[in-house]
This record gives sequence, C-alpha cells and structure tokens, in this order.
Amino acid sequence: MKGLFPAVSLGLLWAVAAAAQEPKPTPSPSPQKEQDQTIKREETIVVSAGKVETTLINAPATMSVIPGDAIVDAPANNYGDLLRSVPGMNVVQTSARDVNVTSRQATGTLTNSQLVLLDGRSVYLDFFGLVLWDFVPTNAADIKQIEVVRGPASAVWGANALTGVINIITKSPREAEGFGATLTGGIFDRSVGSRADEGNGKSFGGNFSIARAPNEKISWRLSAGYFDSDPYSRPQGTVPRIPNPLQPSFIVGGGAYPPDRDVLGGYPNNGTKQPKADLRVDQEFADGGRMTYQGGYAGTTGIVHTGIGPFDIQSGSYLAYGKLQYNKGALKIGGFGNFVDANAPNELARGPDGRPVVLAFKTQTYDFEVGHSTVLGGKHLLSYGGNARRNNFDITLAPNSKGRNEFGAYFQEEYFVNQWRLSAGVRVDKFGNLKDPFFSPRLSLMYKPLTSHSLRVSFNRAFRAPSDINNYLSQEILARLIDLRPLAPLLPPALRPAVATPFLLIVNNVGNPNVKAQSLNAYEFAYTGRVGDTTLGFAVYQNDMTNDINFTNLTTLPLDLALRSGLTFYSAANPARGLTVTGQPITLPPPLMTVLASIPAQLGGPILFPSIVSTYLNFGPLRQRGLELSVEHQITHDVSAFANYSYQNTPTVLDTSADQIRYPLTEINIPAKNRFNAGVSASTKRFIGNAQVSFVDKAYWQDVLNPDFAGFTKSYTLVNATVGARWADGKVVTSIKGTNLLNQTIQQHVYGDILKLGVMGEVRVFVK
Repeated sequence: MKGLFPAVSLGLLWAVAAAAQEPKPTPSPSPQKEQDQTIKREETIVVSAGKVETTLINAPATMSVIPGDAIVDAPANNYGDLLRSVPGMNVVQTSARDVNVTSRQATGTLTNSQLVLLDGRSVYLDFFGLVLWDFVPTNAADIKQIEVVRGPASAVWGANALTGVINIITKSPREAEGFGATLTGGIFDRSVGSRADEGNGKSFGGNFSIARAPNEKISWRLSAGYFDSDPYSRPQGTVPRIPNPLQPSFIVGGGAYPPDRDVLGGYPNNGTKQPKADLRVDQEFADGGRMTYQGGYAGTTGIVHTGIGPFDIQSGSYLAYGKLQYNKGALKIGGFGNFVDANAPNELARGPDGRPVVLAFKTQTYDFEVGHSTVLGGKHLLSYGGNARRNNFDITLAPNSKGRNEFGAYFQEEYFVNQWRLSAGVRVDKFGNLKDPFFSPRLSLMYKPLTSHSLRVSFNRAFRAPSDINNYLSQEILARLIDLRPLAPLLPPALRPAVATPFLLIVNNVGNPNVKAQSLNAYEFAYTGRVGDTTLGFAVYQNDMTNDINFTNLTTLPLDLALRSGLTFYSAANPARGLTVTGQPITLPPPLMTVLASIPAQLGGPILFPSIVSTYLNFGPLRQRGLELSVEHQITHDVSAFANYSYQNTPTVLDTSADQIRYPLTEINIPAKNRFNAGVSASTKRFIGNAQVSFVDKAYWQDVLNPDFAGFTKSYTLVNATVGARWADGKVVTSIKGTNLLNQTIQQHVYGDILKLGVMGEVRVFVK
C-alpha cells in the first residue's frame, strides 16, 4: 500500500487537472457564483490563534482551516474523518462513536490534551478534560469553518490547550438564512472480526436547520438531527506477543480479545444513537453591538474505551448547554453553562460485589469571559481578557470529588513595523486544586519578505491542570485470579483451609491529590505563503513535555519506583480481600499474610499483593520532534487540490530533576512516524466530487487494560471519495460517499474496532 499512495495521488491530480482543462461550453456565472469565486481567492480570516481576527499568514501560531464547503462535501462520517487530513493531527477511531484527536503527540484513549471549542465555548468534559465528539451539537451545513491551532495555545485559551485547539465556528443565522435538510443512509462491511456472520452494518441519520432574519434587529436558527449506527466488528484472537519496542526485555501482548457477546469475560459491542438540537437567536443593536442567545442538547450511546476497559454509555446520557454573548467590534463579553448527565457501566471491570463498575457523572460548568483588543499608534495591537469558571462534580468513580473554582487572565501585544511582527503575551491561571498559579508565556517573531509570505520562530508554554478524576479517583475492582493452593504444603495446617479455593483479588485504582500540572514547552520554526492560487506551509517543532499526568499500572514498574510512587501492599495489618470462585467474600487471615510476605526468594517469594494497582503519577521530561509540509492549490474556481506530509519521531526520554520520576519506557505510546494526505475536490454548477487518500504508518499502543493488550497497529491507506449532482438550480444535492474504498482491514488502535468499506447515500436540500 505504500507504493499505491503516490500513484493514486498523482493519478487523481492528473485526472482532475485534465478534466478542468478539457474544452467545454461554459455558461456565464451567476452573481452568486462570482461572489463565491471572490471569497475563495481572498485571504482566510482566523480568530483562534489569539482571540482576535487576523489573516492566516499573520497568525502567531501555525494553523489549518477547513472551510464549510469542504466539510459538507467531504467523504467523512465524523469529526475524526474530517480532521485526519490536517497536517500534524493524530486521529484514532475505536468504536462506532469513540474518536480521539491530538496534534503533534501520540493519541490514545481518553485524549485530554486537545482543547475543543464550539464558537469559543469549550466542549471538553471538565471532570476529566476529554472530548466526546458526539456531544458537539451542530449540523455540518451550519459550520462556517473549523480552525485548528497546531501546537500549544494556553497563552490565550488556558488549561487543556496543551497540544492545540480545534475551534468549530458556525455561521450566524443571517449568513445561513433559509431552510436546509439532510438525509443519509448506508452500509459498512463487517466481513471479518466478531460480526462476520451478521452481515453488513447499517447507519442512517438526518438533520434540518431553519434560519430566518425577519427584520434588521432579530435573526434566529433552529437545528436538530439524529444519527444511528450499528456496531462495528471487534478483532478476535490474541494480541501478538512482542518485545516492547523501547524496552525489549519487557514482553507485551498475548491478551485475548473479549468475545463479542454477553458471556463471562466478554461483552456485546454496541453501536451509537445520537440525537441533537440547537437554538440560536441574535439581537442586533443600533450601535453595532450584537447579543447572542443560544442553547443546545446532544445525547449519545455507545462504547468509550479507557485504561480500565470499555464503558458503555447508556441511553439518556446527554450534554446540554446555554450561552449568552455580547459582541461589539473587538469587545466580547459572554458566559455559558455546560450540563452533563451520563451513565456508563464498565463492560469488563467488576466491583467488590461482582457487579459492573459504573461511571455515572453529573457535572455543571459555569464560565464567564471578557476579552477586548485595541490598536495603539498604528503599530501595537493589544489584546487582553480573562475568565472565571466554576465546576461542580458528582462522579461515582470519585466519591470524594470536590467542586473547583478557576480564574485566568491574559495579555498579548503584537508589534509590527515594516516587515517584522513581534507577538508577546502571557496568561496566568489559578486552579483550586493547584497550590500555585501557572504562567503560560508566548513569544513569536515573524519576518515577512513579501506581503503574502511569512517566516516565524516561536516559543510557547502550555499546561493541563489535573482533573477531578486525576485527583480523586477511588474505585475498588476485582483484579486477577489468585490461586494459592500450590502453597498449601508450605503452610501450617491451621492456615491451609484459607488457600483451598482460588479467589479474585480486590484492588483499588486511586487518584493522586498531589499530582502537579502537566506542562509543555514548544519551539517552532514555520513558513506560510501564497504564490498565486497556491498556499504553502512548512513547520518544524520540538515539544518538551514534563510532569505528564499518566494513569499508571504500578505493578508494571520496578519495585523501587513503585514504592517511591506510593504503592502499598497488603499485610497483616491490611489483609488482602476478594471473592472466591463460588462468589463468597474472603479476607485472608493476618497470620497468612505474614507467612506470604516471609517466603524466601528461592521458593518464589515474597508474595506481596499490591492494594493499589493503578494511580496517576507525574513523569519526567519527554521530547517529541516533528516536521509538517503542506500545499493547497486552487486549480480553477471549481477545482482545488491539497497534499501534506507529517513526520513524528519516536518520543525521547530526557534526564530528570531530583524530584521527578524518569518516564518509564513501558508507559509510552509511539505515534505513526509518517502520515501522508492528498486530495482533490470539484464543485460545479452541476456536479460535486471529492477524493482523498491518507496513509498512516504503524503505531504502538499501551494505554488500555494491562500490558497483555499492548502492541502495534499496522500501517494503512484510506481512500475516500464523494460523487454527487446538483438539481433544481442547486437547491437539491444527491451524493454517494465512500470510505476505505480499498476495503482494507484497519485497526486504528490495538484495542479498537475493525474499520472496513463504508458506503453512504446522502440527499441535501437548501432553500433560501
């Protein structure tokens, strides 16, 4: 498949270019078409890099933009499919609903380093910092553009903008006035894996959006939608046993994938159901100000993978929100509330009562923010602002969780003279669970030899505050089966009955209230330029992470490191507990614990059961370096093409300071070293077409369950395409979207579902 990638890419580019040059009668463009053409050739305006409007070339951070027309025509089923084509982005899909996205770092389950925003409102779940992408309540046709900041952005956005920002910006009701509706339905191949005998899977969905501007003062938009998908197939068999690529003496793999049915050690894989609704009202004032009133709801069901196994989000789980925002020029004042209520039993982990561990969480997030910018002397652009946030948590896995207050303020100056632009700023944040405030500076020096070309060197520092789960997780689980019967002959007769029956050991996963903020220092050199209708991009970066907050299985660490990390053992004063194979509770007698701890090494001892199996720890420095190249070209006003390449090296463990734990090699995910994307799109008065090719190198994962499920995923090539036609003067669009057209058997995570060929039909209607 590696050889196929350039051949397919060049073939697609040649075919589209040839079609574009083929002589054919061309009707005179309509005024709307001429306007669209002009817009396409104008410089893209972005806001996410510094919370102020600027051109893409002048942005103080490396950015990518996915425009709205590319979003609706893209051969994509979810946000992961859309973002996969952005340079520097690592995307994994592990179930019908579970998608994780990270820039310039290894991705994994429960990714929490990428800040995701909807019109500037954070949509990550504050109790953990992760993003459930199906909780983003908007329809694709309502999106104006998606801005991706590739690199840390805490200097303006604060916590959780550790590795980057994804800001989904929607159209205002006046920009999208009219009625639109979309219906989709299709099938996907399940000929391999756990569902091979059940035939193809099915998915369908629909949404509508109606926007009106009855007068100059009021405009509004109502949107709603629904998506339903069958489950994918899960892999079967066992994970191959291999040496850990960073520590060959540590053998990983060998774990058997759970059966895809409700039996002991297995669980049925589930699809997803996702209802959504959103209402926005804009009130315009005579002085140029605008007040926006907005509220929305998004529900979901399906599998989310975690370090202690998969949780199944139940029907009725939802995120609701309300938002108020006032804009006048550069002044922005607003507030929002996010309200989450979800229930998700674990499909594998069992509590001390033998029942599934349940993650139920009710959280409320209230945020108030103000921001402004002004120009002084024609050469200084000052931007400043701040926010206050309150989080309330009610989480079953963290019964001792506490509400949290957060405060932040930022100041940034851009100084520009002749061909130079200097951007310098800092943000300070104080979190209730951190003793000291955290400072996030940014420094960027840009040189513009020509108006449409910029060279930039920059330094950024970003952070992620410990989440409530990081601090207060407390969950007892039934762990491995313990069989002490072979030791019976070595024990006094009075203790032999205590080992006559194997038992399931009860251990505890706990949080760490002393964990520090995770931080990242990023250094970058970048170039962005336009040559005619071609946009070029280049970036080389170094990210130095320190105090990485890592959920660590302490039993895989060396004993001295485990003890230093707070690992405690069962003892005579703290005897081991569990359930026998007959389901009866058991507590080992204190005298037996004393005996087990005193067995000499030559006989296999001492036998020490850890009472804490996993916790959150800060690890020492880890370095990630990478390179990104990109080109976008407008072949004609109807046809465009793009290609990009991303390189990430294997993370490097750096030396630690005296108070740090050296990053264990067994705790590192290794991202795909090479990633290529290329595509062409055409949008004429009559037809639409879009073809994309993505190659992703092999990657190594160790972040689910125990080392038995660590291992590599194979490299893969995704070929996706859309073909469609416009009807009724463009009011109706019918299309067919295909994903994984080569029908490769793809696993994007070693524990993830199998992705095969998918075909989706779509009918889209829009009436002014």
